[in-house]
Amino acid sequence: MKFKHVSYLWDDVTAAELAGDEVALLIYRSNLLGADLRLTNYGGGNTSCKVMSPDPLTGKDVEVMWIKGSGGDLGTLKKSGLAALYEDKLLSLKNIYRGIEHEDEMVGLFNHCIYDLDSKAPSIDTPLHGFLPFKHIDHLHPDAAIAIAAAKDGKRITQELFGGKIGWVAWQRPGFDLGLKLKQCLDDNPGIRGIMLGSHGLFTWGDNAYESYVNTLEVIEKCAEYLEENYGKTRPVFGGQKIQSLDEAGRKKQAAAIAPVLRGFCSSERHMIGHFTDDARVLEFINSNDLGRLAPMGTSCPDHFLRTKISPLVLELKADDDLSDTKALKEKLAPAFEAYRKMYTEYYEKCKHSNSPAIRDTNPVIILYPGVGLFSFSKDKQTARVAAEFYTNAINVMKGAEAISEYTSLPRQEAFDIEYWLLEEAKLQRMPKPKSLSGRIALVTGSAGGIGKAISKKFAEEGAVVILNDMNAERLQGAGEEFNSKFGKDAYATATLDVTNAEQIRQAFDTAALAFGGVDIVVNNAGLSISKSIADHTEKDWDLLYDVLVKGQFMVTQAAVAMMKKQDIGGDVINIVSKNALVSGPNNAGYGSAKAAQLHLGRLNAAELGGDGIRVNSVNPDAVISDSNIWAGGWAEGRAKAYGITVEELPAYYAKRTLLNEVILPDDIANACFALVGGLLNKSTGNVLNVDGGLAAAFVR
Repeated sequence: MKFKHVSYLWDDVTAAELAGDEVALLIYRSNLLGADLRLTNYGGGNTSCKVMSPDPLTGKDVEVMWIKGSGGDLGTLKKSGLAALYEDKLLSLKNIYRGIEHEDEMVGLFNHCIYDLDSKAPSIDTPLHGFLPFKHIDHLHPDAAIAIAAAKDGKRITQELFGGKIGWVAWQRPGFDLGLKLKQCLDDNPGIRGIMLGSHGLFTWGDNAYESYVNTLEVIEKCAEYLEENYGKTRPVFGGQKIQSLDEAGRKKQAAAIAPVLRGFCSSERHMIGHFTDDARVLEFINSNDLGRLAPMGTSCPDHFLRTKISPLVLELKADDDLSDTKALKEKLAPAFEAYRKMYTEYYEKCKHSNSPAIRDTNPVIILYPGVGLFSFSKDKQTARVAAEFYTNAINVMKGAEAISEYTSLPRQEAFDIEYWLLEEAKLQRMPKPKSLSGRIALVTGSAGGIGKAISKKFAEEGAVVILNDMNAERLQGAGEEFNSKFGKDAYATATLDVTNAEQIRQAFDTAALAFGGVDIVVNNAGLSISKSIADHTEKDWDLLYDVLVKGQFMVTQAAVAMMKKQDIGGDVINIVSKNALVSGPNNAGYGSAKAAQLHLGRLNAAELGGDGIRVNSVNPDAVISDSNIWAGGWAEGRAKAYGITVEELPAYYAKRTLLNEVILPDDIANACFALVGGLLNKSTGNVLNVDGGLAAAFVR
């Protein structure tokens, strides 16, 4: 089959291997639908199938509905993400339904219908599928269909476009009553192949998995074709272009400059992670004449505004404005954020009910900068990225609706009743509590191996996002692949970084700004070591040590502080120094004195930056041999020679000279860094934390 606007991914061989297992075919179909973001959004939509299965209590065959459970994603759905319910028990709930004013109480009764005890919690959409008689059902949120559903003449267009073969149910909040209305629509229109939900989405079905899949694709394809035929037909798209975008380099430069400032404003209640996109679809909208009319209207589909808030903040800046004066920029932006928070508070106060949850963060999620792009801010990178994707979906919907009719958004009260729905609040309360470093952004220099990678892993495990970096591109690529496998693509970004190169430092912090919105934690870890007698030590050796260890720490900290001050939400700088900063030893003039300079530079920075809420602390390791670059290039041989032992004897030698008789590992240094930033030492700065197994000569006091 050929489709232009959707992807036909069905493989007959794969499907044949699953033949006879309708649940497996449901999962297969769901994964295919979720793989095409033109069909549905991340986490959005729902699919189901009904099969005959033996009742474990009676042994008799009963009809069971398998449906995507609450909070799942079609593209990654597995059997563990499904809920299975007795169909007859679900249908019998109609007998005790007390009316739309009481429909929320029905959700708790879904659990009494559970067939499979390993079921995921049933979603609010359960009755929408259960009350329709079809064996396989797809409920998706395709942009092309929602554009028609959100159009002023959506019902008429649907009837004409599909010749009466697609039913129409006007907007209503998902729930038990909407399920009854879907069944009534089917009863009133026998033979239809699907139902359009006003301002919401699409229901389609089939007698088997394949029929449902193809029916879904065909309906969405027809919607998309209709929209394409009408783009620019009666009026320019979005009223025509109003301003010109900067070129890509210009957009990235402006975005990197302003992102930390925006993040600071959006983090007034809690630290947020950012995302930036200058997707062509976004630029077409934000550069248009209709931006000022459409953006304040907000989105239509509940899945959209639950993640993007009721409307975006549009910046009143020119694309090429000079953003270098941070103070002036903040003064210009502050009234816009104050106005948005006031608008959102008034929206809450006007629409709230006596039992509504407390008002949530009043800052915008979506920020539009005409000529530059879209910024989104949320609790973590994935949520921020998905919010941007959903708003892009909303742009597609507005574009389509305006091409065929006139875009309509949900009334504010309807939107509020979804956003502050008690069932939605209950879902939020069930989510895992944030980890210690959730919302934090860390840049650890030299993080592609050894101590740096261990620190970055620890931070990622505790919820932070990290900017991995290294001079060695191959080593950096390997670290990136490892982090992608362990933590996923949203947990990290990469940047080639030589800490002696000012331009690469700037680019690394630009990477942090574009990928996540800024930086909160900077660990100066990159280093090298040279162990030579004073007679053998060269000027080149000396300059290299001081350039990397001292100048590098200074320049990276300088860049970090500039970004942290843009955000104005404090921050942490940790310097990985050494016991050699305090202990004198042979063959160590350059390295030891450079480490001493690093240590005191940290103290000086702590004294200067406390007023900005930026804490500066140091960790003093010793003899971290495992996976460390510092032991390459002759250092191990040099130290062994200085102590009159072999290289192989070094680990035991270092351990035995400590008070605790312990070998020091990269993870030990990582744990020390986490101790400083994990929340229990927020009132500590200017400290030195020794992680050396106990060396009396290195005691600070």
